[in-house]
Amino acid sequence: MSEIKNPETKSKKSRKLARRQESNILIKNFAQISNVNLSFGDLTVLVGPQGAGKSLALQWLKIALDGRQVVEALRSAGQSTDRSDILIDLIFGTGMASGWNSESTQINFESSRINLRNISKRGTGKEQLFFVPAHRSMLISDGWAAPFQKLGPDTPVVARLFSQNLFDRFSGKDAGTLFPVEKRLKKEIREKIDAAVFHGGKVGIEEDQQHSRRLRLVHGDMHLPFMTWTAGQREFTPLLMGLYHLLPPTQQRKREETNWVVIEEPEMGLHPQAITAVMLLVLDLIWRGYRVVLSTHSPHVLTMLWLMRRLKEYHARWQLVCQAFDVKLQPMQAVAKAALEKDYRAFLLEFNSEGKVNSVDISDLDPSSEDERIAGWGGLTAYSSRFADAVRDAVNESER
Repeated sequence: MSEIKNPETKSKKSRKLARRQESNILIKNFAQISNVNLSFGDLTVLVGPQGAGKSLALQWLKIALDGRQVVEALRSAGQSTDRSDILIDLIFGTGMASGWNSESTQINFESSRINLRNISKRGTGKEQLFFVPAHRSMLISDGWAAPFQKLGPDTPVVARLFSQNLFDRFSGKDAGTLFPVEKRLKKEIREKIDAAVFHGGKVGIEEDQQHSRRLRLVHGDMHLPFMTWTAGQREFTPLLMGLYHLLPPTQQRKREETNWVVIEEPEMGLHPQAITAVMLLVLDLIWRGYRVVLSTHSPHVLTMLWLMRRLKEYHARWQLVCQAFDVKLQPMQAVAKAALEKDYRAFLLEFNSEGKVNSVDISDLDPSSEDERIAGWGGLTAYSSRFADAVRDAVNESER
């Protein structure tokens, strides 16, 4: 007997999907940003040159969803949030208050206007967006993360919140072995990460000679302190530990209250093999129901986005997703199938002729586009193309 579907339930699902597709943030005249308008898919990638405001835009997304959580954390740390200039500095880092202009600055999330008076009322107080900042290795440079209140106002609040999350994990009862851990990651993803990053090593918390607990990487008889690790291992480990927060060791796919994930520069210090493992983990996150936003300077990340858009466009078999990531078919079937149904978007944040930043939707990622910003994937492939052109010209000239 065929299943009878409730039309009302289907309608609710359709409305929920529509709401997801409409999520956008508009930022005007804040710091170097002139006009940035971002509409979010299931996976959205931001690209652009250094200092183009990618991090500022993503921090505003955090405030739009979790302003109450942010303000409560600041107040709990004994910091005054009553004055607007102080609040901006506490959120974005000392000196950023000068980027706010009460007359011209405009921040909108969906249909809601954000101002300095209503930040503390945004969200429920429970974390809706989990933010993994860039330069995360600096938060644990001595092998241990600092709690929120130990980091000063020079540190953006998203980094302070992330450091607190790491501190709680390192201090928890399960902070013996942190990698590899069964039932925390899918076996196929765990094996990819091990082959690309740790090469059989084990990450955990151990006591040092001064009886202080610190991160260690164990390879055979070697127990290596954090600062002796490779740059990629130092950058990837806090990223992975942070993402553990989103992967409940239960039958639940995701944390109930958290729906968004921001990861800044997931490629930092990593070989393309390791970046591929990270992007496979990102597909797992969107399969779980999270909406993921990345900022990147890596062509490899956009190559993955291009891959998924093209496979979706051509109604490809889910097996081709597994083929692309070199993972076994059956264990990753659900993730691969879901990946082909998701919405992938990309935006370039670029400087205009006045030195201010605007956004451009480059989601098509079409190499044949007449718009160089789209064809060159926001500039990430333009330089290699120029190098290839120079070599081609040299070959042609030598044959004359």
